Amino acid sequence: MTTHRFTYNATEVIPYIDWNYFFHAWSIGHRSHKTQTALQLKEEAIALTREMNPVVTSLFRLCEARSNGDSIELEGTTLPLLRQQHSRAGEPNLCLSDFVSPKSDKVALFATAVSPEFENERSEEDPYRSMLIQTIADRLAEAATSLMHKTVRTSKEYWGYSPDEKLSIEQLNIEKYQGIRPAVGYPSLPDQSVIFIIDKLLNLKEAGIELTESGAMIPHASVCGIMLSHPAAHYFAVGNICDEQLIDYSHRRGISSVELRKYLVKNI
Repeated sequence: MTTHRFTYNATEVIPYIDWNYFFHAWSIGHRSHKTQTALQLKEEAIALTREMNPVVTSLFRLCEARSNGDSIELEGTTLPLLRQQHSRAGEPNLCLSDFVSPKSDKVALFATAVSPEFENERSEEDPYRSMLIQTIADRLAEAATSLMHKTVRTSKEYWGYSPDEKLSIEQLNIEKYQGIRPAVGYPSLPDQSVIFIIDKLLNLKEAGIELTESGAMIPHASVCGIMLSHPAAHYFAVGNICDEQLIDYSHRRGISSVELRKYLVKNI
């Protein structure tokens, strides 16, 4: 299917920023979010963003999909996934493929990046400004993704599985909408190397994203992952996996278990 490209000015995206994560990056606890120090930091971040107004680019591709065990088939491409082995008592061991029909379904791919020129404004001579640029850039990438996700959920031009959604930005930030968007490297999708699979279908360069040999994204203020629309879909942590699952996953990935250990060090 077609890949759609959304281009935003940072000033459009500012209202969608979840400032909780911004303050967390500055080690400011939740109880201190309303202090003069926190508010001044937020004001300076907004002023810097408006002054420089970097471009933020998002990509979206809706794919015909079906689940196949612990993998998702995306238009002839297999996306292997990992399943929890240690869930809470009485709860199932989850895999993202559980939220995709084995018969016929749709799964979206996405990526967002802030223009690298913004990050390039960092300077060793001004560490405070550099830290401000980096932390606000990260939030702009996430906020633009939130805005784009809202658009594709509600507009039939793109996906439109939730056309009657009417949520405030505060409700968006606490994820009251239907569906999820797990990002590569996060607890539900911990293997950073699956980004190479997504890249084949989405072409991350269209968002200005370059990949290192290890699958890290450049610029740093980038996010990439999948979108699921199932009403019951929710986030979870895969957690630790055993050698048996690693071997099975290695077979489905077509990569040696030795190589995969480098990407799954936190899960083994």
